Amino acid sequence: MANQLKMAQVHTIETLWKLGWSCRRIARELGLYRDTVRGYIRRLKSETSKPATVTVGNSADLGPPGAVSADSGASKPATQVTTGSKSRCEVLRPVILEKLEIGLSAQRIFQDLVGDHAFAGGYESVKRFVRKLGATRPLPFRRIETPPGKECQVDFGKGAWVDVGDGKRKRPHLFRIVLSHSRKGYSEVVWQQTTESFIRCIENAFRYFGGHPDIVVPDNLKAAVIKADWYDPELNPKIEEFARHYDIAILPTKSYTPRLKGKIERGIGYSQNNALKGKTFPSLQAQNEYLRHWETNVADVRIHGTIKKQVKKQFEEVERPTLKPLPAEGFPFFHEGQRKVHRDGHVEIERSFYSVPPEYLGHTVWIRYDLRMVRVFTLRMELIAAHVRMEPGRFSTQDAHIASEKISRIEKGASWLLGRIVLIGDQTALWAKTVMEERGIEGVRVLHGLLNMAGRYSKAQIESACALALSHGSYRLKVLRQLLKQPTRQENFEFMETHPLIRDLEDYGTFIKVHLGKEKA
Repeated sequence: MANQLKMAQVHTIETLWKLGWSCRRIARELGLYRDTVRGYIRRLKSETSKPATVTVGNSADLGPPGAVSADSGASKPATQVTTGSKSRCEVLRPVILEKLEIGLSAQRIFQDLVGDHAFAGGYESVKRFVRKLGATRPLPFRRIETPPGKECQVDFGKGAWVDVGDGKRKRPHLFRIVLSHSRKGYSEVVWQQTTESFIRCIENAFRYFGGHPDIVVPDNLKAAVIKADWYDPELNPKIEEFARHYDIAILPTKSYTPRLKGKIERGIGYSQNNALKGKTFPSLQAQNEYLRHWETNVADVRIHGTIKKQVKKQFEEVERPTLKPLPAEGFPFFHEGQRKVHRDGHVEIERSFYSVPPEYLGHTVWIRYDLRMVRVFTLRMELIAAHVRMEPGRFSTQDAHIASEKISRIEKGASWLLGRIVLIGDQTALWAKTVMEERGIEGVRVLHGLLNMAGRYSKAQIESACALALSHGSYRLKVLRQLLKQPTRQENFEFMETHPLIRDLEDYGTFIKVHLGKEKA
């Protein structure tokens, strides 16, 4: 093992080993293979009683490490191995090994070396060096390019500072969306990552592009995803409604796997570093105006490093014609949430009240409302009620939502009352109809009282009373009550021929003749 090490490396390994460093830590620090370090330390342990004499080849050699041999007795000629010119990556071996362990590609490693370590070599040099580091390097990720008009990727980052007054600053959230084929982007800063701001940003981007793709790929932010699941994610109902409005598919990426939306991951970093880094804006609007200008004059005119084409030209000529047209109206934004149905059968929304069917009394429902309409759903998103938006303090109660047992006859109206009265008889129906014509709305209570009489009197009695009332032109309920209290028929008495208290008619004749005779005399 020692013939693969330089003298400086040997002394360093011995020193670190004596300090208690592990083989793995030493190998990582020096950029060596762990097996090489372990083999040398084993040999060193076996010769602790007789330190090895190390002979190193020509120290002026610029190639790979020279040959090293340990002499236990008489000196032996050193063996030197030359494998060619030394790579510029050698001094950065530990850094490159760490990046390979986390799965970075040679392209990404080269970019990081240039940006973080001022690496002066070329990409091919890094690629060759990575290839030589061994077969333990993981397989490269497969790059997937999407056809035009197929997909866009969405993400949030941190925007630039904004002055909010009183010497204070605040950083908004940076929204960015990138069309996966042309890399055309749109950026906007907002104060909150709410569902409303997320939808509005996407909608603004669609207007900016002049159309929309088939698929939107966000990460699993709470504004869009209720429960993350790579196979069947549970989306916010408002996001689902937005997707139906625009006829798009929302496909959240896999959790903790940013490489699956690498286009937007790089796009966020590009916006932050190229456009916003080191800047402070007087307002949120000023920062958004700057981002529009930057997208047009910087991001769009660049030659993208992957597609090797100008972003603006690729978008205008290839991708824009494939985007779907926008709907005639924007997404009707609404608020929504859960409500519990009160004991009076209503739900409260911003101090106004809306009825639901009686079977949902005490249940929890899902409400969705905007400036014009209120819609009530079950928790399975089945529509059960729809109302026009009311002012605060008002009730919107639909007749169909009132239990039949709780509806009085007066509330049911004159038509319902007349329909019930017809069942009593024609005369009664005619009397009731005439009452409504003569007395108007006051007649509703009269009809209600007439129906109550049907429980105490027979139909024939009511019919006879109504016929008599009609003949006299009387349309008062008290008249009907008096007629119904009278007997329905008169009793017939037989006349007696004689009675002890009544004299015969002849007696009265004689009495009259006698009386008249006396008067003449």
